[in-house]
Amino acid sequence: MINKGIATFGLDYGTCPKWLFDRMVLLSRQMIYAMRQEYGPDEFIKRIGDPVWFQSLGTVLAFDWNASGLTTILTAALKEAIRGQEKDLGIFICGGKGKTSLKTPEQILQWSERIALPENTAHSLVYNSKMAAKVDSSLVQDGFQIYHHAFFFTKNGAWTVVQQGMNAAEQSARRYHWHSKDLKDLIEEPHSGISSNVTVKNILNMTSHNSGQNRGVSTELVSQSFNTLMKDIALLRKYYAPHSQMAKLQMGNKEQLTLLNLETKEFKWHPVVHENFAKSKYLEKILWSLCDKKPENYEGLLATPGVGPKTIRALALVSEVIYGAKPSYQDPARYSFAHGGKDATPYPVDTQTYDQTIAKLRSFIKK
Repeated sequence: MINKGIATFGLDYGTCPKWLFDRMVLLSRQMIYAMRQEYGPDEFIKRIGDPVWFQSLGTVLAFDWNASGLTTILTAALKEAIRGQEKDLGIFICGGKGKTSLKTPEQILQWSERIALPENTAHSLVYNSKMAAKVDSSLVQDGFQIYHHAFFFTKNGAWTVVQQGMNAAEQSARRYHWHSKDLKDLIEEPHSGISSNVTVKNILNMTSHNSGQNRGVSTELVSQSFNTLMKDIALLRKYYAPHSQMAKLQMGNKEQLTLLNLETKEFKWHPVVHENFAKSKYLEKILWSLCDKKPENYEGLLATPGVGPKTIRALALVSEVIYGAKPSYQDPARYSFAHGGKDATPYPVDTQTYDQTIAKLRSFIKK
């Protein structure tokens, strides 16, 4: 069973016709009741956290299987299907598309109060929601801008995140799944069982295990004084020599610092090459805040208000070029499509998983 993952689809526009949406709501309502009765609310949340299951459910409800709208419309249909029955079902859905996604923390707290969840549990759910959004927008810099964020949770504290980003230039959308069961770390490789029909080359992936050293150095950088950190950033930009094999800089009379050559295979395409971090006043403000707070770990660094993709890129670049801690530039997507392809591209059809998916969906539809 896949707990978390990414799926990539074509970016489509327009709205779902009312006749279809109304039927999606009615059918999904009956399937939710059947799943809830058979397995309980936590299992429903777990299945929503599985990108293959989520995709299959949207297809059963007759939405285009390869369209970005499946994510937003299916989430909206599920939210509407349980409206007024949330407490009885023990299932709660917060957030959604666009501005609605910004209301997720508020809605989590409202439901938590109504069902008398402990305060620390409620705030933990809010924190996990915010961190999932930050990780997928700042640590996995794959070119997709998050525009949909939905948070599913149960009264038992199980939770799932389904969020989606768009890449307008490539006319594609990518969906990210999280599930609380067996999730040991919000930062390092939180996505597993990723399904995607497209992988992106040359991205900054700070969630990779291979980025561990870079994350550690980034955290150390903000544990020192702000002036020391800014000297590193200013030095990096001032002495960037794109056409040299390596840049050797005279430091005083005797000391010498050797920087890595940015015209390597990795850096010639990396977005940080064209950013002048030393002249960004907003970045300096965030870095000053980090140096003042001195977060204990990388999760605390990311959780600091104001920290976003540019801050992460700046620290990652300094950590690699000056201190030699290279991050990962590989897409976290592991394989493509839900069940494989008939022509064995990218791999032969996984008939066992395919049959299990069919059997489960058939049983829920019958019930």
